[in-house]
Amino acid sequence: MEGARSDDVIHVPASVRFPVELVPPEGFDPARLETWPRVEGRLEWVGGRLLYMPPCGEMQQATVADVVGVLIPWQRAHPEFSVGTNEAGMRLGDDSRGADAGVWRQRPQRWGFRLEPPVLAVEVAGQDEGADALLEKARWYLAQAVPVVWVVLPGEREVIVVTASGERRQAVGERLAAHPELPGLQPEVADLFRQVSAS
Repeated sequence: MEGARSDDVIHVPASVRFPVELVPPEGFDPARLETWPRVEGRLEWVGGRLLYMPPCGEMQQATVADVVGVLIPWQRAHPEFSVGTNEAGMRLGDDSRGADAGVWRQRPQRWGFRLEPPVLAVEVAGQDEGADALLEKARWYLAQAVPVVWVVLPGEREVIVVTASGERRQAVGERLAAHPELPGLQPEVADLFRQVSAS
């Protein structure tokens, strides 16, 4: 989740590992967006802790755009679904988290967090959040009844598809398998990395 810049700016050494835990401000309620601190970056409420990540860098944001560029045409052909991005906020259980992209079953939209799990959650690795951290988040999604998670790795140009039956790593030259709950969504892996050149 993102907000406007806070007046309290703290410079941290380059050796700090993200996410960084913040002290929740007075009146903070993780279920109410209007009580969240306004910062440049991303916040999540996980396990009773307010966690901060800096804004994402160039390769990560280009890859998120490519992922959404694949999801939107598919959604237009499947209007029973909706696509969310921009740290799509959701409140599942006691946690409030954001996904780089997600697919939900269509329903009337409202302000605030989505309160139902997505059918697909997509997390894109960045400089401060690698595959291990995102696989841990994928396990959280599965525990919240999310059927499919894509962990997208721009550096490797690979995708790890995570479901209750396990993990499968796929590379450029392959096509992701369609999941029964997402009919026809089986993109070429290369389409998720159109703006990311091979290293």
